[in-house]
Amino acid sequence: MAAQEPSPTSSLEGNKPGFPKKILANHLEDKHLCNSCQKILRRPLQAQCGHRFCSFCFNKTVSSGPQKCSACIREDLFEEPTSILKLGGAFPDNAARREIEALTAVCPNEGCTWTGIIKEYEAGHEGDCEFQVILCPSCKELMRANEKERHNERECPERTLNCKYCKEPFLLKNIKVEKEKVHEHESACSYEHLNMLLHFIMGIKVSLESLQPQSLDVASHRLQELHQSLRHLEHKMNQLGGGGVLGAVGGVGGGGGGAPAAPVLGACALAPASAPALATTSFTPLPSAVGAALELQLHSEKTKVVELGRRCQQLELKVDTFENIVCVLNREVERSVTTMETYNSQHRLDQDKIEILSNKVRQLERTVGLRDLSIVEMEGKMREMAAATFDGIFVWKISDFTKKRQDAVAGRAPAMFSPAYYTSKYGYKMCLRIYLNGDGTGRSTHLSLFFVVMRGHSDALLKWPFNQKVTLMLLDQNNREHIIDAFRPDVSSSSFQRPVSDMNIASGCPLFCPLLKLDSKNSYIRDDTVFIKAIVDLTGL
Repeated sequence: MAAQEPSPTSSLEGNKPGFPKKILANHLEDKHLCNSCQKILRRPLQAQCGHRFCSFCFNKTVSSGPQKCSACIREDLFEEPTSILKLGGAFPDNAARREIEALTAVCPNEGCTWTGIIKEYEAGHEGDCEFQVILCPSCKELMRANEKERHNERECPERTLNCKYCKEPFLLKNIKVEKEKVHEHESACSYEHLNMLLHFIMGIKVSLESLQPQSLDVASHRLQELHQSLRHLEHKMNQLGGGGVLGAVGGVGGGGGGAPAAPVLGACALAPASAPALATTSFTPLPSAVGAALELQLHSEKTKVVELGRRCQQLELKVDTFENIVCVLNREVERSVTTMETYNSQHRLDQDKIEILSNKVRQLERTVGLRDLSIVEMEGKMREMAAATFDGIFVWKISDFTKKRQDAVAGRAPAMFSPAYYTSKYGYKMCLRIYLNGDGTGRSTHLSLFFVVMRGHSDALLKWPFNQKVTLMLLDQNNREHIIDAFRPDVSSSSFQRPVSDMNIASGCPLFCPLLKLDSKNSYIRDDTVFIKAIVDLTGL
């Protein structure tokens, strides 16, 4: 057990790294992993570069300031500022969260047979599993949660033992040294132990005077226990070497016929001022007046016991009558128990049916969740196909221009991508990327427009590198003076090689259009909308 690690505690907030990989019952997919801790995503966030992180991992990464995305560097996709992680630069990915929380899970703690889904594991099992490994706060030993009570009572080396008379505590780990202290304690406090016993006997007297007939059996039992405790204390005194007090106690033990209650609980004074000083293992005898009072008291208790015996005989007659009544009641109880068992059996059958139906409902919920994800994915593809063109000419309508430009100036959304378009149905796949507040040399002074080659289904059939002339236009909505820039690709640039990821590095015009031209009165912005046109020369295709 000591070789294990303590199990993590539960948390429904985003203050923990991802779930361990071994809780996943099905095949593990890379898209479910955090790009920081490499565990299953918990409260996933998606950065601007598209990589996902646990909420805890992302906040921890950016807590000391903006950081470069290690996943972008590892995949050779690093591009500023998109690949810079910073506070507020990621959004909750609820679609990924729903997909992950619906995955089938098992408990990673050894010996636990719990199964369910990740959402149920986090909400109701992660911190409550009785098989999880925890740390003893006293001895720092690792143990399972269901062994905590036994460990504290029987195994922990830091637990304490108590004096059987007054509950004085002694540490178990120093038991060899503590045994000598226990012996010294019993010797030094024997007078106090006997005084406590005398006071307890006086209490028994008061209790006996107020006993009702139904309490006689209890009183008899308590007297027997008192007798046993006196005998045990007498034996202990003999071992300690005492003489004067043992005579008095011996008289008590031999003439009582009854017995004590359990050993008296409480605390006795250990200070020299409250107990006689002992030079050796013997102790000072009780005063003769105290011994005489004790004998008189016990003689009185003997008389009481005789009276109690007589009253017990009277009660036995009444007990016979009650026994007959109890027999009748027992038969009624047996019939009730049989009926109750029938009801319980039916209840168990109903519970089994409910459990089966609940499992079916959970399966249907998981199926519906997967269908929802598929529908969302299909809707995205349909929107992309609806906006796509297949002749190398694409017109991009950007509405809400003012708001989107304010977001770019504030750094909330510095760049935007257009829908994809194609040179032909089986031709090159491309898109545009625009920085409304500029990028690179045109930052804060120009509108920057770039051309991006994307990975398509027919790339294996096409000629690479991409070498077609590209013309970019900001359309004058009065059709008078369009802003036009054109370029022919640099075939040695990685931007125009065959894509190995979803898209290549953008290439184009960082100084495409001065922002002052858009701020003044113009016909490029109308109804808070601008139009960008891209033309790919199809010559040679």
